[in-house]
Amino acid sequence: MISMKGRSFLTLKDFSTEEILQFLQLSIDLKAKKKGQQYPANLQGKLLADKNIVLIFDKSSTRTRCSFEVAAFDEGAQVTFLTNSQMGKKESIEDTAKVLGRMYDGIQYRGFSQQLISDLANFSGVPVWNGLTDDDHPTQVLADVLTAMEHTGKKPSDLKFAYIGDGRNNVSNALMIGAAKLGMEYRIAAPKELFPAQDLLDELSPVAGKTGAKISVTTDPAEAVKGVDVIYTDVWVSMGEEDQTASRIALLKDYQVTMDLLKASGNDNVLFEHCLPSFHDLNTSIAQQIHSQFGLEELEVTDEVFRSKHSIVFDEAENRMHTIKAVMVATLADLA
Repeated sequence: MISMKGRSFLTLKDFSTEEILQFLQLSIDLKAKKKGQQYPANLQGKLLADKNIVLIFDKSSTRTRCSFEVAAFDEGAQVTFLTNSQMGKKESIEDTAKVLGRMYDGIQYRGFSQQLISDLANFSGVPVWNGLTDDDHPTQVLADVLTAMEHTGKKPSDLKFAYIGDGRNNVSNALMIGAAKLGMEYRIAAPKELFPAQDLLDELSPVAGKTGAKISVTTDPAEAVKGVDVIYTDVWVSMGEEDQTASRIALLKDYQVTMDLLKASGNDNVLFEHCLPSFHDLNTSIAQQIHSQFGLEELEVTDEVFRSKHSIVFDEAENRMHTIKAVMVATLADLA
């Protein structure tokens, strides 16, 4: 086992293929432990006993916050939920990081800037975990891959994902990084205006060359989904981009995940994943507002797909907790 104790988890770029596979295996083992099934002897007991963890949220959250809290409580850690600190207001990121590092064993940050989370890691002296930034969402990818593994029985290097929609948002970026590291096939279907950044594609090209990963980008959703195991989408408007709702709808109206698109995969058992929340019906205030303004009852995915046998979104949501637990345990506990 590779020791990752003391390391931060800011992006999957920082980890080798073997280390990411170790996170996934640890997730499997800790999930078995929680469910009362057989698991390795070195995982017995409360692995985070006497640890103190602070969760900093500059963006709203359901799955990320709940996953970190339940995962911490399961393994014996104490948690502080922090939303109204002086960080970046009356106190610099550096000073805040140094204070928190004196009090806590680990820090989770969910917010806007990747640079901010890097500063927290550089100055705190304790592991820092990325719960989401504008650029990346690495804990989500572990859950996405684990869920696909469970439902297909395939190892990561045999998985084929197609991402439909905003191809340069944080979730697609993170999935592309994970795919490159794990030797997966990852296809993006997006309008050209929302293609992933060329510098990220260039950065990942040599990584994919080493692992055998295949990364491609197209404007044609039907082409992207042929033969894939998983069709993935995310909201059309990310947090902080609400003023672009009209332009995003105009760009992405032909990139909705429908049952016809699932059929275009040619795979009767194709899976549907979504990081959630999803605008698949009118049962939220924001969806009702969009419906009132644009006349749309569904956005990135139809309700038919979301509720179909192909949809594994709630298994995926649960796995956020198991994979986040693995990240905390791997970087805080002594597993030797």
